[in-house]
Amino acid sequence: MPQQDPFVLAGKTYQSRLLVGTGKYKDYAETRAAILESGAEIVTVAIRRTNIGQDSGQPSLLDYVSPQDFTYLPNTAGCYSADDAVRLARLARELLDGHPLVKLEIFGSPTNLYPNMPETLKAAEALVKDGFQVMVYCSDDPVQAKMLEDMGCVAVMPLASIIGSGMGILNPWNIKLIIEQATVPILLDAGVGTASDAAIAMELGCDAVLMNSALAYAQNPVLMARAMRRAVAAGRDAYLAGRMPKKRYLAEASSPIEGMIETDSLPAAQ
Repeated sequence: MPQQDPFVLAGKTYQSRLLVGTGKYKDYAETRAAILESGAEIVTVAIRRTNIGQDSGQPSLLDYVSPQDFTYLPNTAGCYSADDAVRLARLARELLDGHPLVKLEIFGSPTNLYPNMPETLKAAEALVKDGFQVMVYCSDDPVQAKMLEDMGCVAVMPLASIIGSGMGILNPWNIKLIIEQATVPILLDAGVGTASDAAIAMELGCDAVLMNSALAYAQNPVLMARAMRRAVAAGRDAYLAGRMPKKRYLAEASSPIEGMIETDSLPAAQ
């Protein structure tokens, strides 16, 4: 990744454009190993499901992934209403000593975890007014994505496909529309299954990619973390380089023809 291409989020500069979750691994040791291999500097933490000090008698993520070494991004996973999400975000801020960065996510259904956009818009407005730096998981609707940006969210995070599905980007055209109108970072969130999905997201122009299941559910999470790190970097480089135009057929030779030796001028074979 070019050194002069930093990722700026909520006023802070990062080198990695890959954000990773901390849940679903077999244990905290594997969590740490995968995060380190991914090169991620920002890690998401589901406050309802991850112990970061709420239960002093149980192992804590803090012992394996220190907030001194990584930027914690607490999220409101498991919430189904704006009121619930706002309460959980405030709890996270208290547990993390006033940390204002939060990932807002509100589900509409426990079976597919698709975002409930009316409740998400309501909660985003309340959290922004309360001083939070809100990164928001949302549908791939360009109109609602712009609404979230306009109300003050620091990043908009449309889904590629359903959380945990591994289906990749099902609607690249909408993702592209969201990117083209945005003035805040756009992060692809949810549905990434393998490294090519991450590379495609970056080639579309996403500023970063967030994932969890694609790493934790891989047969070798640490190796997949390495693949994702490389894919995000390669996709960003390809985006900056600018791909060649697509053509229905080859309009010109791939090698120059000027100066080529004419075959009829060559001596006959003996």
